Amino acid sequence: METCVSEKYFIKTFGCQMNVYDSSRIADMLENEGYTATSKQSDADIVIFNTCHIREKAAEKLFSDLGRAQLIAQERQENEGKTTIIGVVGCVVQAEDTQIMKRAPFVDFAVGPLVYHKIPKLLRDIRAHRRQEGVVDTDFPAISKFDFLPENKAQGACSYLAVQEGCNNFCTYCVVPYTRGAEYSRPVAEVLKEARRLIATGTLEINLLGQNVNSYHGEDENGQERGLAYLLHKIAELDGLKRIRYTTSYPADMNDELINCHRDIPILMPYLHLPVQSGSDKILKAMNRRHTSGDYLRVVEKLYRANPDLKMSSDFIVGFPDETEADFEATLSIVKQVQYIQAFSFKYSRRPGTPAAVMENQVEEKVKKERLEILQNLLFSYQEKFNQACVGKVMPVLLEQKGRHKGQLIGRTPYMQNLHIETDGANINKIINAKVISATTNSLSGKEL
Repeated sequence: METCVSEKYFIKTFGCQMNVYDSSRIADMLENEGYTATSKQSDADIVIFNTCHIREKAAEKLFSDLGRAQLIAQERQENEGKTTIIGVVGCVVQAEDTQIMKRAPFVDFAVGPLVYHKIPKLLRDIRAHRRQEGVVDTDFPAISKFDFLPENKAQGACSYLAVQEGCNNFCTYCVVPYTRGAEYSRPVAEVLKEARRLIATGTLEINLLGQNVNSYHGEDENGQERGLAYLLHKIAELDGLKRIRYTTSYPADMNDELINCHRDIPILMPYLHLPVQSGSDKILKAMNRRHTSGDYLRVVEKLYRANPDLKMSSDFIVGFPDETEADFEATLSIVKQVQYIQAFSFKYSRRPGTPAAVMENQVEEKVKKERLEILQNLLFSYQEKFNQACVGKVMPVLLEQKGRHKGQLIGRTPYMQNLHIETDGANINKIINAKVISATTNSLSGKEL
């Protein structure tokens, strides 16, 4: 295989953890081709933007980045005589399709999130036959991209592992079913093989990923469909693994078997991200969510009974079309009942092509802003309350990276809290016990024991 040992690549990743995983797999492919990573875009022979379409103005942010990339590429050509290949990957490509090349004709390739395994061949073709026009590929292939990806390795002590992709729920505000396609679950054996490789190359914590991860229904070696609970038990049996997480879950798919995993699997961390989006049944119905607020609270109650140490995080959208003050108060009520220790909250914003974008009674921007501030203040109060309650406790912390100060490392507690600590640099990618000595809303400070 022809390699490009002297050449470098740069990947900028936007959005969800699935995109982080995808970028790591793209990096695996490029390194198999002989490229090496660089953190400086100006040094890169290949620049790739891995995009997300969930947030407002995602496409505009991409085109702004592409404009800067073009300027850097022109400077490299003029000053160093070097050619830069510019590519775009991900959900914005799937949503915008040929518009990317119309607005940014200098882009060499644009591929959707289900076909990024084609990037190495595209790069070889581009080098062999420098095209006047870029290549766009937004197919939904019958064969999974996972069948074409090279063997991977640990991304650090914590690694993401995609087990499920796509979504069949069609929430009225969401573009994922249109950009990631229908639900697909990887076979059990394939997931376990990847998990073993990750552990063998240094992973201590695996986070199983999916747009709707608890709808996982992969086949075992006998062709029998298995759920996420089965997969969690199998992964927990692997030697050398210290921690398991999974995200993101859909409330209606939290069955009793999965809930009991939080009681029965010691290395399954006592933290679960379970998006509710709204506390109003009227709004949940308009969102096409397959749960009511009562359904959601019953699931939470079961989870807390299964593991009294479990804590929750969630997602919220405020200002969804036709949301009244009473609807918003219902959201505040569910926050007060569950007392989330972390959360992600956003103002509703229209996504072209989604049903909610054309709904009547769109909420005024001023009202959305006011409601978001009230909600976030409440969420932050519970987050800080929990963090403060951790002061004086001893927690196992998985140290992942260097801090801003000399001799400082940063890691995560079982509850996904950031904790910084002064300790030997040799402890990076290790789990140590730390006593929490102080806390803020967003992080903890610890002392090594």
